[in-house]
Amino acid sequence: MRAKMRLMGFNAEAIKPLNEDAAAELGAELLGEATVFVVACSCLVLEYWRHQAHQSRKEGEQRAAWVTMRDEVDHLALALEALQAQVQAAPPAGALEELQAQMREVRAQLCAPDPPPPAPQTEPTPEE
Repeated sequence: MRAKMRLMGFNAEAIKPLNEDAAAELGAELLGEATVFVVACSCLVLEYWRHQAHQSRKEGEQRAAWVTMRDEVDHLALALEALQAQVQAAPPAGALEELQAQMREVRAQLCAPDPPPPAPQTEPTPEE
């Protein structure tokens, strides 16, 4: 009773003793409140630990995903470099088409009879 009075802010020097029933009831109430307090604190601590474990697991998954993505980007960068080297080593597409056109012209000239010489063109006179 003195502890309860001190917690409530009263002077606890002159307190008459409680009878046995009142003391037992006050003790049971105090024990019940202490039990509820301990259970509530335990729940808070367990929830905090569960949250921390969840956060660390989530961060681990994010790190693993980041490493996987970085490895994939590195792989794609190497593939890009290889393709760029192939493109630079290959002749340009325009040059290939130009060579094919020249080959067609040469074949056409070889297979065709000699063309007649072109007729001379007269230039228009300024008087016209």
